[in-house]
Amino acid sequence: MSRRRVQNETSCGGPRVNTAIITFIMDGKEVSAAEGQTILEVARENGINIPTLCHLQGLHPVGACRLCLVEIKGTPKLLPACVTKPTEGMEVTTDSERLRAYRKTVTELLFSERNHVCAVCVSNGNCELQSMAQNLGVTNITVPYFYPHLPVDATHPRFTVDHNRCILCSRCVRVCDEVEGAHTWDMSGRGTDCRVITDLHKPWGESESCTSCGKCVQVCPTGALSDKGKAVAEMTKRTQFLPYLKTMREYWL
Repeated sequence: MSRRRVQNETSCGGPRVNTAIITFIMDGKEVSAAEGQTILEVARENGINIPTLCHLQGLHPVGACRLCLVEIKGTPKLLPACVTKPTEGMEVTTDSERLRAYRKTVTELLFSERNHVCAVCVSNGNCELQSMAQNLGVTNITVPYFYPHLPVDATHPRFTVDHNRCILCSRCVRVCDEVEGAHTWDMSGRGTDCRVITDLHKPWGESESCTSCGKCVQVCPTGALSDKGKAVAEMTKRTQFLPYLKTMREYWL
């Protein structure tokens, strides 16, 4: 295996630039990555599924959910694929008994930390956390439930935030900051006391920075953020706008 460089044209048809190509092993197969790519990006290019909840194309990766952890030969720790870049000759395992057990436990902890009652959720059937549990074979929760008493903020004229269903993925924070540019959302507190907040703990309806664009609602993977007036299982999300907006902004900038 060798490190080599290839020439690529810019997206606007500009001059060619040199890009380093890294070759490494993923699940027993030799794969290549462009310099700067993450393990997760390379996996998806090669049709390898690594589960994620916090990651979303078009947003800066943060490694919050820890579901995308992978094994790397010679390293005792599990590393998040969404923020780890491969090196020449690296050997990566994306699926093993250890990883499957770990991902099931992480999913169970997400369910136990808040009050995820799928039967009465607006995103029932359209929830990424619910789908994750089904794909990983989580049929019951083996850890104690916290049953926190969390508020529902319905002060916004169009949207609702239910903290009982939040998994702290920070997608709403990132899309509001990186795409809309308002930075209405942020994170407050630590551990189980962590919450997403608007304008330094103001009710959402009193926010002076919110543009009511709805991007945060669309990227939320659960029923934590939803449109008002949606009944059980009626809330669907549309995230396709993110890659388009990112591409257009990079083009014009």
